[in-house]
Amino acid sequence: MSTTNTLKQLLPELQQIEEIVHLGNKTDLCSEVLCHVSCDGGMLPIYVLTLGNSAKEVPSITYVAGIHGLERIGTQVVIAFLEGLLERLKWDQVLVDILQRVRINFLPLINPVGMLNYTRANGRGVDLMRNAPIDSHEKTIWLAGGHRISSYLPWYRGKISEGMQPEAQALCDFITQKVFPAPFSLVLDCHSGFGTRNQIWFPYARSRLEPIKHLKEVFYLRKLFMQTYPYQDYLFEPQSQHYLVHGDLWDFLYLKSLASDNIFLPLTLEMGSWRWIRKNPLQLRQLQGLYHPIKPHRLNRVLRGHLILMEFLLHATLSYENWLIKSDSLELEQQARTLWYT
Repeated sequence: MSTTNTLKQLLPELQQIEEIVHLGNKTDLCSEVLCHVSCDGGMLPIYVLTLGNSAKEVPSITYVAGIHGLERIGTQVVIAFLEGLLERLKWDQVLVDILQRVRINFLPLINPVGMLNYTRANGRGVDLMRNAPIDSHEKTIWLAGGHRISSYLPWYRGKISEGMQPEAQALCDFITQKVFPAPFSLVLDCHSGFGTRNQIWFPYARSRLEPIKHLKEVFYLRKLFMQTYPYQDYLFEPQSQHYLVHGDLWDFLYLKSLASDNIFLPLTLEMGSWRWIRKNPLQLRQLQGLYHPIKPHRLNRVLRGHLILMEFLLHATLSYENWLIKSDSLELEQQARTLWYT
């Protein structure tokens, strides 16, 4: 057995992705390996899987996970959503019709080596969410905001001279080449480990003072979500409300997207893992317990708990022309600034 196959056996999430690739309906699901990353003499792939219309003029939504290797619940949530869509395609004519008018991308495991090694960083000790060539000009948290001291410390950004890590570069290249051309696109990047509440964050992570250009659009999207699902428990706000960082990939990509008239809105789902710890303190005996629901019933609850959000964002992407025009309001802009920037 080759080294690569041996490594894959130790990574059930990657095995699950490859099973979907091999057994999925080839007429519905397209897959591509964006790059391979080396690990202990083997090579692990980073996959993108795509459903829907491939034309550039259709809106696009992208579900991302596994940027931090310790946060495997994000990968499992994205895979569960994809598997549900594939099952529905066997009988759901509404979904079949939807996919004629939208494109859905899945990048469920960006950092396979980190997940294999139970580390936040990639195989070179670099935190991929601190790896983009962009700096905060405001005060960040020492170390946690990103640093270039040593890969032996968490939140290491990597050396400037090395450029972006292959995993981060592959993600950025895909977003730039395949997502930016869409007239409207959303991203949901799934993480875990911060706080007791589930949170939805949007840029910037680099500044508490500077709102994004599309602030009123995000504010109206939040309003739609709250009105449509008034009993949800997400906190929806800029990441900068919590902490500032250097090198955030979504800050970098959002700023890059502004060169076009198309709208690109990256969101981060931060699943509050502290609630799992509060209910089961014994899971702190293992490092994975900081970021992952250990109890089977709690894992199942998390896997189904975010389906409403993911479906909502899919439909918001599909129907963006119906609501985006309503967000073009100075009053909404002022409400958003009052809520988040005063």
